[in-house]
Amino acid sequence: MNFPLEFEHRMQQQLGESWFHFLSAMNEPSPTSIRRNSRKQVHPVALERVPWSTDGYYLETRPVFTLDPALHAGAYYVQEASSMFLESALRQSVDLREPLRVLDLCAAPGGKSTLIAALLNDQSLLVSNEAIRSRVGVLTENIHKWGNDNVVVTNNDPADFQTLPGFFDVIVVDAPCSGEGLFRKDPEAMTEWSAENVMICSKRQRRILTDAWPSLKENGLLIYSTCTYNAMENEENLQWLGAQHDVEFPDLQPDPSWGIECVHESKIKGYRFYPHRLKGEGFFLSVARKKTHQDEIQPGGRGLFSPPPRKIADILRSWVMSPEEKTFIQRNELLQFLPSAMLAEIELLVKHLNVVSAGTFMATAKHDKLIPEHPMALSLQLARDNFETLEVHQEDALRYLRRESLPLATGKKGFALITHQQLPLG
Repeated sequence: MNFPLEFEHRMQQQLGESWFHFLSAMNEPSPTSIRRNSRKQVHPVALERVPWSTDGYYLETRPVFTLDPALHAGAYYVQEASSMFLESALRQSVDLREPLRVLDLCAAPGGKSTLIAALLNDQSLLVSNEAIRSRVGVLTENIHKWGNDNVVVTNNDPADFQTLPGFFDVIVVDAPCSGEGLFRKDPEAMTEWSAENVMICSKRQRRILTDAWPSLKENGLLIYSTCTYNAMENEENLQWLGAQHDVEFPDLQPDPSWGIECVHESKIKGYRFYPHRLKGEGFFLSVARKKTHQDEIQPGGRGLFSPPPRKIADILRSWVMSPEEKTFIQRNELLQFLPSAMLAEIELLVKHLNVVSAGTFMATAKHDKLIPEHPMALSLQLARDNFETLEVHQEDALRYLRRESLPLATGKKGFALITHQQLPLG
């Protein structure tokens, strides 16, 4: 690989004798890994495990994922193995049995958000935010595929979250970076790299941390990560954060056999991934605990959402499991459900943020008919027994996903659930 000269010189100094091992690894094919949705794909998988992830697996070859109906059904997510270390960081840092409010601040395309959603219990709330409008669509689509109803997708600048002081227990900042860790996977990233861009990224990352900090509650956790190797975007940013605020860095305990480099500088603790030491791309992660006092906003009174007519509500209740735990609302013609336990929090978010999606979209009301919305079919809360189901083979599944007509015979009129290998597609 033809690295930028400044990058090469710095990495030689950073790695020392390991530089040649790094160089050799960078000329090998990038590994392909997936993380399965254990609530949709329940059968064991005979693949090599990603050691720091419960549901992460390596593939021997890279298939054409778009031709796999299971991907469109949300049965798995294609995610780089190193970034799955977020799971280990969360399991070691917070009690996932407790109800938590979590913000994934830079969320698109949705890999870390779907990972977080898989770990949280049903009494928790995930806010999946993306500041760049053009990237919100793919984020929303992946959240809908994963099927959780306790996720809110927002399109806001990090500064907008200052209107929610002390609201979140955990904030994940997978910061936009210079992308050095992606050079093997995406060689085009090298053409965009420069020492000047590294400095610009570092300043942007500090602005993001500054903007997000007030919305983290006292003793809350900030998980900071990048896909880059340099200290300016990693350790130096953490040292800067520690100089600005009263922060402690919890000590994670990665298994030594995993090959993760533990970085301890002063009170800073970070975890760096190199492709010559493990099966994954370049990555860095650190956990910081906020020790300063923080005032907290409290969800106010309810009343922002309107319920649908009783006749429609009765139909909608038959569509979901545990309807007594859901709140059904109607916004213009769109019908959706939200987890009742999080209703006040979601209303607060709607008041302060640009909410793109919340809960699960169920149907559109057209006169006296309900036209089911696609996310309802992919929801983990779908009461499948109350829908006629049409099981299709792969060719027809792909035809359906291309929005082509299907030559299917059924004795009933109306809408039916399309499934492939028992996975709902729509």
